[in-house]
Order: sequence, then structure tokens, then C-alpha cells
Amino acid sequence: MRKLFLVALTLVAVALQGCGTQQFTKGSYDDVNQENLLNDSWSETDMQKAVNELVGGMLRYRGINEAKKPPVVMVTKLQNKTSEVIDTQNIMDMVRVSLSESGKIRFIDKEARQDIADEYEYQNSGMVSGETKKGPGGQTGADYVINGRLDSIVQEVGKNKTVYYKLTLNLTNLKTTEIDWTGQKEIRKSFKKRRVSM
Repeated sequence: MRKLFLVALTLVAVALQGCGTQQFTKGSYDDVNQENLLNDSWSETDMQKAVNELVGGMLRYRGINEAKKPPVVMVTKLQNKTSEVIDTQNIMDMVRVSLSESGKIRFIDKEARQDIADEYEYQNSGMVSGETKKGPGGQTGADYVINGRLDSIVQEVGKNKTVYYKLTLNLTNLKTTEIDWTGQKEIRKSFKKRRVSM
């Protein structure tokens, strides 16, 4: 009887241990260029594919590719029209970095404008030497604005699911307000629902 009780107690302990919280405790570095399809959400692979193709198309546009002097560009917002919470600033940062690496475009920093205005005020307070202080009136104006939109369509029938994304970027001429270049990248991923064992 006692032996049966000890076996039952051991089985209960093992079962309870399996019900405890689990944590990811051992990791390893992956290649960021390797495809990531762990789930059906927007991933870094989607971002890399979309940004690389759109940046390549923008750099082929003659207003950039054949410009005698690199145009000045301001990267603004990307609208998120998907049902997911997506860090669109991260996408636009990748666009800016990729374009910058080409050496064909110069950028102004829209996000730093308030910091720059505060620094002008400080430098004009008398605390900074006249030879080194900077002031308003010397900034470079942008030639273009880059903005865009991320859309998605999700379809689910039975055990099958498809997720479609479309990333659109626009290069707008600030002088004419015309869209001088626009491009889009489409991505569609397919998934099958499977039973996940506990």
C-alpha cells in the first residue's frame, strides 16, 4: 500500500512540475537575414524584403540616380493600416539607413528639430563663444519627403490562412508637391493550422 502511495505521489509531482511556468533559458544568435516565419505576424524578414526592394527602386529613379548633387530628403511617417501593432518608425529607419548607405541622398532630421531649436536658444544665451555658436537661418531645406503606408489583408478558411501585406512608399517633391516616384512591395504568406501539444 505504501509503495502504491509513493508511486501516486511521484506521478502527481511530475504532473505538477509540467504545469509550472516555463521560460526561455538558453538562446543562440541567429542570422538576421535568415527567413523568420515563427508566426503569422509582420516580421523582420517581411521588413527586410519590402525595404530592400523599395529602396532599390527609389535609387533607380533618375531624379536621384542622375542628380548632379545628392538631393536632401526628409523621412516622415508610415501609416499603419493593418490590424497589427507594428513599429512603423523601425521600418522608416531602415529605409533611411539603406538610402544613406548608397551615398546618393542626404538627409535632414525632422525628429531633432526641437532639440536643435533648444540648442540655438542655449548657444545664443551668452554661454557659448561667438566663434563657435550656430544660429537659425543656416539650415538646409529638404528637396523631397518620403512617406508611405502599410496595408494588410488576412484570409482564413478552415485550417488555411493567408496574410497579405503591401508596403507603399512615396517620394514627394517639396517644390511642386508632385509625387516624383512611388513604389510598392507585396508579400503574401501562407499558414496551416496544426494541433499544438502541451
